[in-house]
Amino acid sequence: MKSTLTEYLRPAAAEDVPALMALRSEAEGWLRTKGTDQWSDPETGERAITKWRASIDEGRAWVVVGEHDQVLATVSRGPVDRDFWTDADHPETALYLYKLIVSREASGRHLGTRVIDWMSRLAALEGRTWVRIDTWRTNTGLHAYYERLGFKHVRTEAPSHRRSGWLAQRPAGELAMPHDLLPVCPAEGWHGDVAACAEEATRKG
Repeated sequence: MKSTLTEYLRPAAAEDVPALMALRSEAEGWLRTKGTDQWSDPETGERAITKWRASIDEGRAWVVVGEHDQVLATVSRGPVDRDFWTDADHPETALYLYKLIVSREASGRHLGTRVIDWMSRLAALEGRTWVRIDTWRTNTGLHAYYERLGFKHVRTEAPSHRRSGWLAQRPAGELAMPHDLLPVCPAEGWHGDVAACAEEATRKG
């Protein structure tokens, strides 16, 4: 059944940074309660946050906003990570999904699933074959979550300077919740790829 909630997806802006940092901090605390060491390394975490800020500045980060304008979730896309994916993987055939975080307030609304579905549709619109992820190697619960959403484990890489490396992919265009798609970029003042946004709106009917 289609959701009656009013969440929508839009590009992240500079003013969203405090809310995004709060999402990250909340996620770190929640992960500690789940018995995983993900994001537990302060140095690794600081590097990750620096890269995340860059993705916001470069227009590669998006936020899900609720009916009261609060940031409920975020996701980023980015370049292929050459620590993990090689030329043999045909990296140009994939969209690479990073930094998917959902607030505990929005738990149970399937926002993570719906965001992944949007990325999947975007990948198909761009003519790509795959949506790809790399996740923390020891977070088996997260691996199982992605596998339930149709991702297939490709392999696990373990470079000594990285804690991520569980690699998986899902076919572009594949949807887990096709009848509950997130509205995309309705906010006034959006200055991103207008043509792509219009195409998304058209495809949603």
